[in-house]
Amino acid sequence: MKAFVTQLRVRFGHVDPAGIAYFPRIYDYIHEAFEELWHEHVGVRYDHLLLDRKIGFPLVHSEVDFKRPLHFGDRPIVRVTCLALGTSSLKLRYVYTVDDQVAVDARMTTVCVDLNPLKSRPIPDEYRSKFEELLERP
Repeated sequence: MKAFVTQLRVRFGHVDPAGIAYFPRIYDYIHEAFEELWHEHVGVRYDHLLLDRKIGFPLVHSEVDFKRPLHFGDRPIVRVTCLALGTSSLKLRYVYTVDDQVAVDARMTTVCVDLNPLKSRPIPDEYRSKFEELLERP
């Protein structure tokens, strides 16, 4: 199975007084990986998709398992795969590991929409094919 892989850095401003990334920050990390996926794997910057193509992928469902804290200075590796690809929906899995230990396992479902008027639409074929490459197969 092919995955998109990127890395991030847990910075000082990302952690709480206990020295760990506060859980809402994890959603920021997931969205950062989502934007990197679009830029590096799909081949279009997400802001271009929003501003020029007027297409968005708002989040409609999320499941996040927190396996171990992310600490200041950690450099988690993020593996992104596709769990499901519908006509307009996209379910991605984000697995964050530090030293080969899973820290976060997230499953996020987004829906492709025309931004004006915020209405569901089919995922364009040129993008669909890139997500098909990341499909997890049983």
